[in-house]
Amino acid sequence: MPLNRRQLRARAKKIKLLLMDVDGVLTDGRIYYVPHPQGGIVETKTFHSRDGLGLRFAREAGLKTGIISGRKSPIVQHRAKELRIDYLFEQALDKLPPYEEILRKAGLKDAQVCYIGDDLVDLPILRRVGLAVGVGNGDRALRTRVHYWTEAHGGQGAVRETIELILKAQGKWHRILRSYLGRGRRLEVAG
Repeated sequence: MPLNRRQLRARAKKIKLLLMDVDGVLTDGRIYYVPHPQGGIVETKTFHSRDGLGLRFAREAGLKTGIISGRKSPIVQHRAKELRIDYLFEQALDKLPPYEEILRKAGLKDAQVCYIGDDLVDLPILRRVGLAVGVGNGDRALRTRVHYWTEAHGGQGAVRETIELILKAQGKWHRILRSYLGRGRRLEVAG
């Protein structure tokens, strides 16, 4: 199912909604358990700032964003609020019902959605969306079942890489760059 550059660009042009998993996509997939000073255990996760800035770029360019995660975590809730994620579904081991609910709420079709996943539980959505993306260190079984495989690993810029791919295909990337580099400079950007 991997696509050539022209096919990939055509699919990316149609994207209006970016959905993603958390563990292994927005994080490196590791879950840390730390003892709480007052007893019990606290879960921690690590997010990459480049992915966060990429999600800001997506929002500035008019894309909606969402998370569908099999786990529930106050850390994810905090990060989603901080990044102004439009849709958040947790404890969704079967990810299709939340996906279909998001489609209804957003008024979109499968072809207008990009989903980024890293493991087999993501396959039902990856098979449906217009742009299916696997992260560089994702389960190898996904490699032949996605349209694009990122160079970056999950939790290390894979989301940002995907966002740049979409925004470049839609002709919105240069506007984002201009807003940060200033209008007086000539842009030398590939893609």
